Amino acid sequence: MNKKLQTSAGTIFFSWKKSIWLYCMILPICFIDFSLIQWRDVLISIVLLFLTVGIGHSVGLHRGIIHKSYKTSNFFKNLSLYLFILTGLGSPLSWLKQHYYRDYWQNRMDCPRYFQYKHSLITDYWWNLHLTFVPNDLKRYEIPKKDLNSAIIHWLDKTWYLHYLAFMFIFYALIGFNSMLFVMSLRTSITILGHWYIGYASHKYGYSRHEIKNADESGYNDVLLGLISFGEGFHNNHHSYPTSAKFSTKWYEVDLGWILAWCLSKLGIIYKVKTQEGTLKPTAKKHDKIVWRFPNILK
Repeated sequence: MNKKLQTSAGTIFFSWKKSIWLYCMILPICFIDFSLIQWRDVLISIVLLFLTVGIGHSVGLHRGIIHKSYKTSNFFKNLSLYLFILTGLGSPLSWLKQHYYRDYWQNRMDCPRYFQYKHSLITDYWWNLHLTFVPNDLKRYEIPKKDLNSAIIHWLDKTWYLHYLAFMFIFYALIGFNSMLFVMSLRTSITILGHWYIGYASHKYGYSRHEIKNADESGYNDVLLGLISFGEGFHNNHHSYPTSAKFSTKWYEVDLGWILAWCLSKLGIIYKVKTQEGTLKPTAKKHDKIVWRFPNILK
């Protein structure tokens, strides 16, 4: 492995499973006949995006289970976990662990190179989508035992791809092979690559209102990326208010994840929902004015 990535915190290695899954989703796109795609297929894809990425990933796993930004029933928690695996992003246990690893190190000044964003887009594509980190000491990340030892999370960790493939077969039977590739492979490829790119861009470019003191990363906001990612592109806001279910702070920051969470709260499905009020991270220092960072096109 690249010497730049060596760290005493753990081992970084090439993940065959992660890489094979990525290209098993991307390559079938070449066989889609887009001239045969119907509005029905587009509508199904949009609905699945809102259910899997919006509720499953952004509201369910990220805001609810990882950051504990609201309370809910076990039924909804388990439902959101199941919707998450239908994104095709992978195992919820793996995502849970990796999120804690990244948060831990990015909030320190001795952050390992693997978790930093001091490299190019193509380098991050390789590191983020093909490599994985295994820590030497899992206890240091203080992952709640309730989540780490959850029976449903461990079951989905072992079987998530079987459920995904079963849904592919169901759609194949209902709408045909070509439409199934559009609804499943194309949607999942966009989700995987979109999540990766937004994660990279929101740590490199945009505007910020706060700096996280003694941290390697403070993140940036981007109005467009925030809109298309259910609010995940408002990363400086999220770094500053990590336990808030609301990632947007201004009217022009459209956080679809928050809109979904707000609707769920009005239906009584989630409750005790946290917002920015009283949740500012103690190490977050507000800038005197908005700070912008732009790509250096000369490099």
